Amino acid sequence: MPIKRRFALSIAGFDPSAGAGLLADVKTLEASGVYGLGVCTALTVQNDVSFERVSWVDAALVKDQIRILLARFQVDFIKIGLVESLPQLLELVGWLKEQNPRLQLVWDPVLKATAGYEFHQKSDPGLLHALCSEMALITPNRPEMLRLLPNDSAEAGAETISALCPVLLKGGHDAGELATDVLFAQGQQHRFSAPRLPQGEKHGSGCVLSAAVLAQLAKGQSLMDACRLGKNYTTAFLASNDTLLGYHSTLAAT
Repeated sequence: MPIKRRFALSIAGFDPSAGAGLLADVKTLEASGVYGLGVCTALTVQNDVSFERVSWVDAALVKDQIRILLARFQVDFIKIGLVESLPQLLELVGWLKEQNPRLQLVWDPVLKATAGYEFHQKSDPGLLHALCSEMALITPNRPEMLRLLPNDSAEAGAETISALCPVLLKGGHDAGELATDVLFAQGQQHRFSAPRLPQGEKHGSGCVLSAAVLAQLAKGQSLMDACRLGKNYTTAFLASNDTLLGYHSTLAAT
């Protein structure tokens, strides 16, 4: 009996280097055994070390891209990355849930490009509350968590947000021998650690992690197992070579 094909959708920005954003997400989904669909929210002028500018895709055109895909494919799992504004994101999320109330949304809050470009300066607490209430998971790194919800620590912010939705707090920006991501969910913390690699951070590694988790959710894994397998995939991606642009391999999809 043939295996049913699984689809997952990335709504994200276009990075010409294919290291981050939409192209990185689709590569990750494919290597993880899921057919990756993509909707573009922004055209960027960047490579793996430099970011010059961004041109936003009109909100109506973003919806039209999604609409024609949902009319053709069964999509229950969506990752959202770079968006023009958080109010626009909230409106988009509401519209998405109208199209398919079963949707599981993973939000990777891209607030700053690796090369230093700031996309969003401030976050309104009420808006953040409304957004997180609609999410199956958010995947901020520690600096992003502090920008989303200023607090004594990123962990304290993640604990607060986890009352609304699970939070996978990425640990790539920490120091130490281990790189540890922490899942805050249902009043518990689950830690996923891997040796910190001498290759250092890759361009788009945060995008890769959230897309890898999305792929595992689409394949029916529990949230904790999806985060564990997503961490494994990202570790293999980081170890794939010595440049800022990693390779994707189906060996990491198990």
